[in-house]
Amino acid sequence: QVQLVESGGGLVQPGGSLRLSCAASGFTFSSAAMSWYRQAPGKERELVVLITSDGGSTNYAGSVKGRFTISRDNAKSAMYLQMNSVKAEDTAVYYCNAKTPWGGWTRVYWGQGTQVTVSS
Repeated sequence: QVQLVESGGGLVQPGGSLRLSCAASGFTFSSAAMSWYRQAPGKERELVVLITSDGGSTNYAGSVKGRFTISRDNAKSAMYLQMNSVKAEDTAVYYCNAKTPWGGWTRVYWGQGTQVTVSS
């Protein structure tokens, strides 16, 4: 059974830092492209950052570039998002996403999300 479990969300003050984690199981993590998405109230879900299966390439949304850092540990089947200099507009539910190759197709999995609230 595939599971993606996010943790680390919470309340943080503007300018502060937070580290999100995503623990994966039930699929070959080292073959999966992993991403963080977020969805703010009343808005569509958006891609925050993607990291390739080997961790060699990343792609950040312009709104978080220079403030957020994605990383992964294939030995632990885990992915992380270090969030620095957070802003009120970073408030959202953050979702872990996995895309795995499967017989010429791509399987997509989602976590349940973790709430991040930036407020003083």
